[in-house]
Amino acid sequence: MDSYLQGKLLIAMPSLSEPVFSASVIVLCAHSAEGAMGVIVNKPLAGMSFLDLADQIDLSKLPQERAEKLSQVPVYMGGPVEQQRGFVLHSPDYTGEHTLQINSQVSVTSTLDILQHLADGKGPKRFLLALGYSGWSPGQLENEILHNGWLHCDFGKELVFSNDFAAKHTRAMETLGIDPSKLSAAAGHA
Repeated sequence: MDSYLQGKLLIAMPSLSEPVFSASVIVLCAHSAEGAMGVIVNKPLAGMSFLDLADQIDLSKLPQERAEKLSQVPVYMGGPVEQQRGFVLHSPDYTGEHTLQINSQVSVTSTLDILQHLADGKGPKRFLLALGYSGWSPGQLENEILHNGWLHCDFGKELVFSNDFAAKHTRAMETLGIDPSKLSAAAGHA
C-alpha cells in the first residue's frame, strides 16, 4: 500500500463474516505506521437513541421539542473496542478542544462537551454518534486489505451522514462501480 487511508471509507468484503464487521462501512479516523482507528457508520444499536444516551450520562434537562427530536437520532455501534466510549463524527462547522479534523469534510470529537452542545442545539449541523471504535495494530489493516477483507473508497458525506443505514454498504460499493450481489466470499489473486 502506497499511502495511508485516513479520511477514506473502508467497505467490508463478503469474506468478512464476523458479525461486528460483516457488511460494515467504516470511516477511517486515523491511519499511520502505528496502526488504524475507525468508526462503523452503518450499524445502529437496537433501542438506543441520542436521548437514551443523554439520560444515561445525565446531560442537562432538555426542552420537550428538543427531546423529541433527539429521540429520533440513532446511536451506532462504532466497533468492538471501548464500547462505553462515545465518538461523534461531524461536519467541520464545529470545533471543540479535542476535535480531530479527519479530512476537509469530517471531524471527530469524543468529549462530553460535544454531546451537551448537540443537546443544546449548538453542535455541528451534521453528525453521527457512535459507541466504541474499530482498531488495527501496525500493518494489520494493510494485511486485511491485501487478503481481500476490505475495499476502500473516498469519503462521501451524503453517504456517511445519511439516515438510511441499511443502504450504506451497497451505496459505498456502488461508488466503486461494484454490484455487491456479484461478489463472492471466496478470495483469489490473479
